[in-house]
Amino acid sequence: MSPTAGAIVDRCPKRTALRLADLGGLLTVGALSAVYFSGQLRLWLIYIAVALLGSAAAFQYPALSSAIPLLVEKDRLQRANGLVGTARSVADICGPALAGVLIATSGLRAVLIADLASFAVALLSVQLVRLTEAPRDDTTGRRRLAADSVEGLRYLFARPSLRGLTLVIFVVNLVMVFGYTIVQPMILARTGNDTSALASVMTSIGVGGITGGLLLGAWGGPRSRVRGMMLGIIGMCLSSQVLMASVRGVAAWCAAILVGALLMPVVNGTLQAIIQTKVPPDRLGRVFGAVMFVSQISAPVAIATSGLLADHVFEPQAAAGTGLVGLLRPLVGHGHGSGMAAMLLLAGLCGTAVAVWGLTNRTVRDIDELIPDLDSAAATPATGRVRT
Repeated sequence: MSPTAGAIVDRCPKRTALRLADLGGLLTVGALSAVYFSGQLRLWLIYIAVALLGSAAAFQYPALSSAIPLLVEKDRLQRANGLVGTARSVADICGPALAGVLIATSGLRAVLIADLASFAVALLSVQLVRLTEAPRDDTTGRRRLAADSVEGLRYLFARPSLRGLTLVIFVVNLVMVFGYTIVQPMILARTGNDTSALASVMTSIGVGGITGGLLLGAWGGPRSRVRGMMLGIIGMCLSSQVLMASVRGVAAWCAAILVGALLMPVVNGTLQAIIQTKVPPDRLGRVFGAVMFVSQISAPVAIATSGLLADHVFEPQAAAGTGLVGLLRPLVGHGHGSGMAAMLLLAGLCGTAVAVWGLTNRTVRDIDELIPDLDSAAATPATGRVRT
């Protein structure tokens, strides 16, 4: 839904687009609550509800990301993106924790009521925020929605610098999802199913995400954004994947993955700021929808393959001490979970390699020269067009 959601975001006011995301969630959870309270809840209905919630959420990222430039000045975009990232990390930690408490004390009824209340608060917040809307392209409404839905992808791939950046996004998301999918079973395998050790590691991810967002909000982000983003990816892959695969012990795992999680909001916030300053406001929804599509489409590929590779290739090689895992044994050790550790290490090396490519590739590294920011392009329009 992301490309189509981005096209719709560009066709309507940003406030309306944000309302669509929250209203879609409110109606879905409302319908699920009605089914539950009537005693007719079935598993297949939950699948439908989750799919509808995902479709509603597809509107939120392009709508919110394209609305941030309407709320803050250009030099504060990275700070704002960092604070939004912090809010997401807080929700990722506190949401499941609150749900667990409510389930234990009051049952699913309380969770559904709290969820409905959260969407109502979100709708009220959107109503209260002051948004100075940019003029929209009047020809957008006359174009077909299907054609408009692929416009964001065309915009990214038609410009070499953005195309290279998109390739980095795709590969990094692929290896990060691939790696993080096997972190949990790897920790359990290496600790003899110690769930407290796993809980400590997962908590470190949340703490790192919150801290990284606050850091970006206070710091303002790297001055050279692409270089800072690529260095952040390198640090993220080396710490939360390569180092995570090589060290042993809960404390070492927590430290390694905390550093990687801390760098993630910096990378994401910097990427958003690059797009927010390079893409015209009337196309931001479509481009952010395309970015979300490219980054998310790698997730099912990574999830589908990681478990199969762990169970049928890497863990058997670890048990026999053969193959690629056997060669990596000095780095990842041996025993249960070492095959998954080898997968994690290889994923980190791939992510590092694509970031190094981004640093050495002039088309990506010098994006600020090749595609000037919108205000710079306005000052020198001819140069901006030729370089783009």
